[in-house]
Amino acid sequence: MHRPSKFIFSFVSPGVDATIVLLCLQLLIFFPFYWLLTVMTDNRDSDTLTLVDNSFGRLPDHLLIEIFIRLPVSEWAQISCVKKQWASLFLGECLWQAALMRTFPSASQAKRWAGPIPQGLSKRRFAALYVGKHIFALDNDIDEIVGHTYLFLKEQLELSNMPPPSGILHGTIIDQFITCGKSRDVAHELASQIWLAVLDNLEENQHTFLLLKRLALEGDVFLPFPYSRSIKVQWRVFEKLFTDFRDCFDQADYYDVLAIAKNKFQPIPSAWLGF
Repeated sequence: MHRPSKFIFSFVSPGVDATIVLLCLQLLIFFPFYWLLTVMTDNRDSDTLTLVDNSFGRLPDHLLIEIFIRLPVSEWAQISCVKKQWASLFLGECLWQAALMRTFPSASQAKRWAGPIPQGLSKRRFAALYVGKHIFALDNDIDEIVGHTYLFLKEQLELSNMPPPSGILHGTIIDQFITCGKSRDVAHELASQIWLAVLDNLEENQHTFLLLKRLALEGDVFLPFPYSRSIKVQWRVFEKLFTDFRDCFDQADYYDVLAIAKNKFQPIPSAWLGF
């Protein structure tokens, strides 16, 4: 049987029995978390329920944090819903600092940067690094700023009833990368990748349809390179409208957007045709 590392017990308060710690570690680490939730909500075995509840009730916050950050990130939202105490841990800075250092140890060496998109606290940094690694498959000095820029653009588009014009958002992204020392070509390519990733990860709802339609209907403004959006980004806006949101159009809007698409792209796919 695998022995827990000695460092685990360095987190244990004097009043916490090591047997309880081992029990909690086994429940959390060696079994799927959904099984634990089932046990904690199953009234058929009150002895087990009491044992688990009392065991976790005696664990200090710093030990709970060490347990939680070793679980899959996909489970964290579910974990935070189990108890108010656990929810407060996920709202605090300590858990995210620990998660950041465990998952992205090089983050402690990162320097703060200038520019319009700030770095933020540990939770924001963790989210940005996670995005950089899992959406963009980056693992270098640019992964965090790409992640922060992705989160910035996605929030501007999703959370605002009237987002700034796309030209302003795109210019902000370009300025951020240039401020961080990237060339104009690299800044333009990174900005295009971020736009495409955000567009692909927007929820399919009425807000997104109205957003995409507004982006499609925006008038063309001549901007020097690299401040003009790439043709790939413009194409993706129309592609999503005519494939994912075709049923949301009324007839007048459909033909207005189609006319703009025909002016921008030649030829256009036959799949876009037909109201």
